Amino acid sequence: MRQATVARKTAETEITVTVNLDGTGAHDCQTGVGFFDHMLDQLARHSLIDLTIRAKGDLHIDDHHTVEDVGIALGQALTKALGDKRGIRRYGHFRLAMDDAQIATALDLSARPYLIWTVDMPTPKIGTFDTELVREFFQALSTHGGITLHVDKLHGLNSHHIAEATFKSVARALRQAVEPDPRLGDALPSTKGAL
Repeated sequence: MRQATVARKTAETEITVTVNLDGTGAHDCQTGVGFFDHMLDQLARHSLIDLTIRAKGDLHIDDHHTVEDVGIALGQALTKALGDKRGIRRYGHFRLAMDDAQIATALDLSARPYLIWTVDMPTPKIGTFDTELVREFFQALSTHGGITLHVDKLHGLNSHHIAEATFKSVARALRQAVEPDPRLGDALPSTKGAL
């Protein structure tokens, strides 16, 4: 079973993340940050990874620690659920359009974290949510999930659309990468013998 639960507790946050890579996209994300919960729901739905998140953070300061630490815990949970990565496709890419926004994502579950990010937002806020936190989340996810992640904005005028298209595009690419490759069997998708 490709499932995992990770708990993370610091002086700033207390987070539990559970993933099932072979799910249906079921989601129950409660972080105390409404827009972020909406984005996490999109991530689950479009990756078909079941996702349950409980987070309590120092929201009286701002949303930063909560968003970043959820990214850390989710990256760790994905790594744990993938195990030795035998039989997975490893790579994923998806170009997603949402109204005015178009986002291209390419990723590699390489265990070599690297983020390329060319997604600028036209506004500093979406409601009360700081738009710069979208990048912070994906930086944490990339680093702690061992993901080489390239995310490029091709078009976009509306910050909500850009952010949502980003989460959906990454989700679709992640769905491809974690899927078992029927031609690969139990082999590692690497000439190095380890990922």
